[in-house]
Amino acid sequence: MVFGRSEFEGIFLDYSRQQATRETIEKLLKLAEAAKLKEKIEKMFKGEKINSTENRSVLHVALRAPRDAVINSDGVNVVPEVWSVKDKIKQFSETFRSGSWVGATGKALTNVVSVGIGGSFLGPLFVHTALQTDPEAAECAKGRQLRFLANVDPVDVARSIKDLDPETTLVVVVSKTFTTAETMLNARTLKEWIISSLGPQAVSKHMIAVSTNLKLVKEFGIDPNNAFAFWDWVGGRYSVCSAVGVLPLSLQYGFPIVQKFLEGASSIDNHFHSSSFDKNIPVLLGLLSVWNVSFLGYPARAILPYSQALEKLAPHIQQLSMESNGKGVSIDGVQLPFETGEIDFGEPGTNGQHSFYQLIHQGRVIPCDFIGIVKSQQPVYLKGETVSNHDELMSNFFAQPDALAYGKTPEQLHSEKVPEHLIPHKTFKGNRPSLSLLLPQLSAYEIGQLLSIYEHRIAVQGFIWGINSFDQWGVELGKSLASQVRKQLHGSRMEGKPVEGFNHSTSSLLARYLAVQPSTPFDSTVLPKV
Repeated sequence: MVFGRSEFEGIFLDYSRQQATRETIEKLLKLAEAAKLKEKIEKMFKGEKINSTENRSVLHVALRAPRDAVINSDGVNVVPEVWSVKDKIKQFSETFRSGSWVGATGKALTNVVSVGIGGSFLGPLFVHTALQTDPEAAECAKGRQLRFLANVDPVDVARSIKDLDPETTLVVVVSKTFTTAETMLNARTLKEWIISSLGPQAVSKHMIAVSTNLKLVKEFGIDPNNAFAFWDWVGGRYSVCSAVGVLPLSLQYGFPIVQKFLEGASSIDNHFHSSSFDKNIPVLLGLLSVWNVSFLGYPARAILPYSQALEKLAPHIQQLSMESNGKGVSIDGVQLPFETGEIDFGEPGTNGQHSFYQLIHQGRVIPCDFIGIVKSQQPVYLKGETVSNHDELMSNFFAQPDALAYGKTPEQLHSEKVPEHLIPHKTFKGNRPSLSLLLPQLSAYEIGQLLSIYEHRIAVQGFIWGINSFDQWGVELGKSLASQVRKQLHGSRMEGKPVEGFNHSTSSLLARYLAVQPSTPFDSTVLPKV
């Protein structure tokens, strides 16, 4: 096998430009053995409770497993239950898309707003954005709109419903417990938007849920029969293959397109589970990330897809990676003597080249993931041009890793007669690590594969570091403190209570914020005007 390369189902990985020799890879594979990586992967696929701090299995692989697969949690095969929900989604989405499901006024619904935050938003948005320009998916979505509402900022509400008519809009509320503060406030806001136009009886026709708390779903006014379940063994950031993503995406594109996406993810699950580590794309990627972070001391990773359809990949991977592996203690609660996790960021090429590549080439060393597509979703060729638009894009995809790896020496610049005073400014040191992933095309199937590659890569890193990549206690403290601020704002606005119980800095900021009275009293309802 040629060193620095691996291939699976037409996906080609080239990692020869990493700062890693054949000996490095051999040692990393021995590290994987010492860390019991194989055993940890097996435990995950067998449904053992590897999320020990929450006493949960980690079974997002079950969400895309074939109908006849057997994957257990607590001794029960969860696959039939997964397919029961998928069958329900398929049936509902077909009814919805055929026009048989109508709103309160008898009109068919063609617009969907999915309300959720974090993993209930970033993953589905990534997949939706990638599918929008796929010819097959776009044909299936004609005449329909799918939007997402995540931020509790009322500006996001205004944007999500701009130019939409409640008469033809379905709202999907995504919250496992139906208590997520931001999501439920946004859900109540859209509920009021529907009621103000169509009356209270319209809620059950225009709102559905992805939740397991049927009691609260019913109290909210949504028919529990129109609630779609998911499970504790699905972490939020790993939930795009559950009803969280499958439901809104099926409403927009039809279940068959979404099933292709799930099959793509499942193909990588099988590759990850069964391939030898020296040929295993997620394992190799995970080991190289550990090498870059913990051995070479590079804290960041740039995700650089040369495909505008993948513009929401980096934001999704930010959460997937940084929430999973942003830990300071081992799974046993022991302080780690080394750094874990990466600072992930990115932008599609060639936009990023005109933004932050200056730093990548001549500033800090940041390992880069270059992702290219052989066949464009939307090919364009102009007569008389040297290359097609896609070839122009891919010219940069192939050139940038070489520029990072080889750089440009003062001797080369001298031979080009560059003025002496510019030599230091135009020198590129090179030896900057990157890897390249080349996909044959970007259909629903490959989008699923790409998602699964990153999910498993991140799990590998956590398994090697000995941390729990499946909890997220770091998000709790800020939420807890926000609840105290919420009580203060209510007391000050409604009862004139002074600001008390906060440090000097926060007290000063709150006082300044409260000094400006809102333009509308809080005893009335105001909806966005956009």
